[in-house]
Amino acid sequence: MSVLLAVLSALAVVILFGALVVYLNQIIAALESIGGEAKGYSKRASNLSKIALGVRAIEQETGHLGPEVTRLNGTLTRAAGGLQSIDDHLVRTIDAVVRQGGNAR
Repeated sequence: MSVLLAVLSALAVVILFGALVVYLNQIIAALESIGGEAKGYSKRASNLSKIALGVRAIEQETGHLGPEVTRLNGTLTRAAGGLQSIDDHLVRTIDAVVRQGGNAR
């Protein structure tokens, strides 16, 4: 009886590993169809390599934005301070007009 159980266990392990090999090969084939290395200039590039090329191009084209955005933030901070000063002056002007409203005709 124990020999039969050992043989059935070994057979189950072989079937499990066989199924694992089959499905891993299918996964590899699916991944290779969308990615991987391009084989050269004459071969059509994979979708994944096209995406990687596009991302690198975007990185190169937008690399200079970091310092410019920092500079822009400083300018906008100063502009916000100026606008706050204008707002304070307008509030005081409106308050003065309202106080003089009783004397106006």
